[in-house]
Amino acid sequence: MNYVIGIDLGTSSVKCILVSREGKVRGEVSREYPLLQPQSGYNEQDPEEWVRQTVLGLQALVQQAEIAPAEIAGISFSGQMHGLVLLDDENRPVRPAILWNDTRTTAECREIEAKLGNTLLAIARNPALEGFTLPKVLWVRENEPESFRRSSRFVLPKDYLRYRLTGQLHIDYSDAAGTLLLDVGGRRWSETICRMFDLPEGFCPPLVESHAYIGNLLPEIAASTGLLPATQVFAGGADNACGALGAGILAPGEILCSIGTSGVILGYEPSSHADFHGKLHFFNHAQENAYYAMGVTLAAGYSLSWFKRNFASNDSFEELMEQASHVPPGANGLLFTPYLSGERTPHADSAIRGSFIGMDGSHTKADLVRAVLEGITFSLHESVELLRAAGRRVDTIVSIGGGAKSDVWLQLQADIFAAEVVKLDNEQGPGMGAAMLAAYGCGWYASLEECAARFIRRTRSFVPSAEARERYAKLYSIYRKVYGATRQLSEELLPFRSGS
Repeated sequence: MNYVIGIDLGTSSVKCILVSREGKVRGEVSREYPLLQPQSGYNEQDPEEWVRQTVLGLQALVQQAEIAPAEIAGISFSGQMHGLVLLDDENRPVRPAILWNDTRTTAECREIEAKLGNTLLAIARNPALEGFTLPKVLWVRENEPESFRRSSRFVLPKDYLRYRLTGQLHIDYSDAAGTLLLDVGGRRWSETICRMFDLPEGFCPPLVESHAYIGNLLPEIAASTGLLPATQVFAGGADNACGALGAGILAPGEILCSIGTSGVILGYEPSSHADFHGKLHFFNHAQENAYYAMGVTLAAGYSLSWFKRNFASNDSFEELMEQASHVPPGANGLLFTPYLSGERTPHADSAIRGSFIGMDGSHTKADLVRAVLEGITFSLHESVELLRAAGRRVDTIVSIGGGAKSDVWLQLQADIFAAEVVKLDNEQGPGMGAAMLAAYGCGWYASLEECAARFIRRTRSFVPSAEARERYAKLYSIYRKVYGATRQLSEELLPFRSGS
């Protein structure tokens, strides 16, 4: 058996990749599914749609690869974090899943803060934010009591998918860390938090390591996909933890920049003793007994997609990058704040909204594209600066996702972050991390570090230009003032938004 499969369950699609023992990607299939938005601020999905599209994706991957199913040793997963899937006594969803980017739970966050106070950060190591899982649980209990009455337990998105493929129900530590129900340092469900909110015994499923062997494919799933029932299945991890694995972030000093729908700056932490006082997220890594600190920009790649969809639909992303390359740093005096979905780090604010500052009649589409790229990167830089302020060295950053597909954006990252930015060969993000967990789980390698040495290859690097770095340092100081200057305006405009 010479192949493993990594399944990355994302916000808009599921991606399945086939990877050899040498870390070479031999096949790749993506399948999309819809986002349900019943009203402003609500983001949901049908969990069964994840299952349907994953089965179809695996079926296509096996057919595309033209290899014997017996050659595929194992499967593991990466998944969107924080999403709430409530299950009844027979492990059937009682309602659509509420996703990470849902913002309906502000009142529940205030309730959590009032009841737990400083205990929340001491145990869960993260503040109460709308995207996390516990506020969603409390919202359902308050607003849909019948749904909550039928709920026996919860899982996270990839864990429901894995259950439907294997019949086994678990949550791994890296994904559990994003629920506000885990004692992150103690690596167990918090009895204190569960008791405080009267959550029933058994509401939180058993915890496992990300590389843990869970079981094998159910016969009906094997028949539908073309895989063998004996195919081993491993737990997997949260998308950001798997993204860190897939970029080789497995030692102190390793920093990741990942730009997808949201954007992430992530730094490896070897122990649970680090304390960022809630300014950065602190989660369990997919590597056993390791952790990571993370800052999030909610609308990173989404900001560029939004701009393209509404104002440059006839241009490819490559053409937009080409246009931006001819604009000097600073976009001719134009700033953009990427707060289209609110913001997470360093401003935990679901009400703030984005803005263009400094616009005049001379600005062109190219200027606006450049400003959007810079604004996304300035927001991520706020997380870089928090790591530096906590004493972490940030000399080299591995960049993955949409921000790594353009040399223009990679150079821009280097200039704003004031650090060398490294691009990976054949970067696959969280899907590669999931494949690595399967390879490690299968016993192909003695450690994830050994697996990373075989699977991950760095190629080009981008170093900051002294002139651009100095210019961006001045612009960044202006950018940081925009949030405070527009916060009240955003709140006053809230009643006028569509769906309010």
